Amino acid sequence: EEILCVAFPDWAYKAESSPGSRQIQLWHFILELLQKEEFRHVIAWQQGEYGEFVIKDPDEVARLWGRRKCKPQMNYDKLSRALRYYYNKRILHKTKGKRFTYKFNFSKLIIVNYPLWGVNYTPMIQMYELPRSL
Repeated sequence: EEILCVAFPDWAYKAESSPGSRQIQLWHFILELLQKEEFRHVIAWQQGEYGEFVIKDPDEVARLWGRRKCKPQMNYDKLSRALRYYYNKRILHKTKGKRFTYKFNFSKLIIVNYPLWGVNYTPMIQMYELPRSL
Protein backbone atom coordinates (compact mmCIF):
# COMPACT_ATOMS: atom_id res chain seq x y z
CA GLU A 1 0.00 0.00 0.00
CA GLU A 2 1.33 3.38 -1.03
CA ILE A 3 1.31 6.16 1.59
CA LEU A 4 0.92 9.85 0.86
CA CYS A 5 2.10 12.35 3.47
CA VAL A 6 0.36 15.65 4.07
CA ALA A 7 2.31 18.24 6.03
CA PHE A 8 0.95 20.68 8.58
CA PRO A 9 2.99 23.35 10.38
CA ASP A 10 4.38 22.39 13.77
CA TRP A 11 2.62 25.29 15.47
CA ALA A 12 -0.77 24.01 14.31
CA TYR A 13 -0.26 20.69 16.06
CA LYS A 14 -1.16 20.49 19.74
CA ALA A 15 -0.48 17.29 21.65
CA GLU A 16 -3.24 16.11 24.00
CA SER A 17 -1.25 17.13 27.07
CA SER A 18 -0.15 20.55 25.79
CA PRO A 19 -1.50 23.73 27.38
CA GLY A 20 -4.36 25.11 25.32
CA SER A 21 -5.08 21.76 23.65
CA ARG A 22 -8.79 22.48 24.18
CA GLN A 23 -8.44 25.03 21.37
CA ILE A 24 -7.91 22.27 18.80
CA GLN A 25 -10.26 22.35 15.81
CA LEU A 26 -12.49 19.38 15.05
CA TRP A 27 -10.88 18.62 11.66
CA HIS A 28 -7.49 18.39 13.38
CA PHE A 29 -8.85 16.18 16.16
CA ILE A 30 -10.29 13.82 13.53
CA LEU A 31 -6.89 13.62 11.82
CA GLU A 32 -5.31 12.78 15.19
CA LEU A 33 -7.78 9.93 15.77
CA LEU A 34 -7.20 8.62 12.24
CA GLN A 35 -3.45 8.40 12.93
CA LYS A 36 -3.77 6.35 16.12
CA GLU A 37 -3.94 2.58 15.82
CA GLU A 38 -6.03 2.29 19.01
CA PHE A 39 -8.93 4.17 17.39
CA ARG A 40 -9.20 2.09 14.18
CA HIS A 41 -12.35 0.42 15.54
CA VAL A 42 -13.90 3.89 16.05
CA ILE A 43 -12.78 5.84 12.96
CA ALA A 44 -10.68 4.77 9.96
CA TRP A 45 -9.55 5.76 6.49
CA GLN A 46 -11.72 4.28 3.74
CA GLN A 47 -9.65 1.87 1.67
CA GLY A 48 -9.06 2.98 -1.89
CA GLU A 49 -10.46 6.49 -1.45
CA TYR A 50 -7.94 9.30 -0.94
CA GLY A 51 -8.93 11.50 2.02
CA GLU A 52 -12.12 9.58 2.77
CA PHE A 53 -12.82 8.26 6.26
CA VAL A 54 -15.66 6.45 7.99
CA ILE A 55 -16.83 7.02 11.56
CA LYS A 56 -17.47 3.45 12.71
CA ASP A 57 -18.67 4.39 16.21
CA PRO A 58 -20.27 7.87 16.08
CA ASP A 59 -21.15 7.92 19.78
CA GLU A 60 -17.58 7.10 20.79
CA VAL A 61 -16.07 9.74 18.47
CA ALA A 62 -18.50 12.30 19.97
CA ARG A 63 -17.59 11.19 23.51
CA LEU A 64 -13.85 11.53 22.78
CA TRP A 65 -14.40 14.98 21.23
CA GLY A 66 -16.49 16.03 24.24
CA ARG A 67 -13.78 14.84 26.62
CA ARG A 68 -11.11 16.71 24.69
CA LYS A 69 -13.15 19.94 24.70
CA CYS A 70 -14.38 19.44 28.30
CA LYS A 71 -17.98 19.24 27.06
CA PRO A 72 -19.52 16.12 28.64
CA GLN A 73 -22.89 16.74 26.90
CA MET A 74 -21.33 16.28 23.45
CA ASN A 75 -23.18 13.83 21.21
CA TYR A 76 -23.03 12.85 17.54
CA ASP A 77 -25.81 15.29 16.60
CA LYS A 78 -23.72 18.20 17.88
CA LEU A 79 -20.51 16.82 16.37
CA SER A 80 -22.11 16.35 12.94
CA ARG A 81 -23.43 19.93 13.10
CA ALA A 82 -19.83 21.06 13.67
CA LEU A 83 -18.70 18.93 10.71
CA ARG A 84 -21.33 20.58 8.48
CA TYR A 85 -19.70 23.94 9.24
CA TYR A 86 -16.71 22.68 7.21
CA TYR A 87 -18.87 21.97 4.12
CA ASN A 88 -19.17 25.67 3.22
CA LYS A 89 -15.45 26.15 3.77
CA ARG A 90 -14.95 23.12 1.48
CA ILE A 91 -12.58 21.57 4.03
CA LEU A 92 -14.57 18.33 3.95
CA HIS A 93 -17.84 16.97 2.66
CA LYS A 94 -20.20 14.12 3.37
CA THR A 95 -19.86 11.19 0.98
CA LYS A 96 -23.26 10.67 -0.66
CA GLY A 97 -24.87 7.30 -0.12
CA LYS A 98 -22.45 6.21 2.63
CA ARG A 99 -23.43 6.55 6.28
CA PHE A 100 -20.97 8.34 8.60
CA THR A 101 -18.51 8.74 5.73
CA TYR A 102 -16.72 12.01 4.97
CA LYS A 103 -13.94 13.15 2.69
CA PHE A 104 -11.24 15.75 3.36
CA ASN A 105 -10.31 18.28 0.69
CA PHE A 106 -6.66 18.53 1.74
CA SER A 107 -5.66 21.21 -0.75
CA LYS A 108 -8.42 23.49 0.57
CA LEU A 109 -7.58 22.61 4.18
CA ILE A 110 -3.98 23.71 3.72
CA ILE A 111 -4.88 26.90 1.80
CA VAL A 112 -7.53 27.97 4.34
CA ASN A 113 -5.42 27.28 7.41
CA TYR A 114 -1.92 28.09 6.15
CA PRO A 115 -2.22 30.93 3.62
CA LEU A 116 1.45 31.89 4.05
CA TRP A 117 2.63 28.68 2.41
CA GLY A 118 4.19 29.46 -0.91
CA VAL A 119 5.10 33.04 0.10
CA ASN A 120 8.73 32.38 1.05
CA TYR A 121 7.48 30.65 4.20
CA THR A 122 9.18 27.48 5.40
CA PRO A 123 7.25 26.03 8.34
CA MET A 124 8.33 23.29 10.69
CA ILE A 125 6.02 20.46 9.72
CA GLN A 126 4.01 17.68 11.30
CA MET A 127 3.50 14.75 8.94
CA TYR A 128 0.25 12.82 8.62
CA GLU A 129 0.30 9.54 6.75
CA LEU A 130 -2.70 8.95 4.55
CA PRO A 131 -3.58 5.78 2.67
CA ARG A 132 -3.51 6.44 -1.06
CA SER A 133 -5.48 4.50 -3.59
CA LEU A 134 -3.40 2.80 -6.28
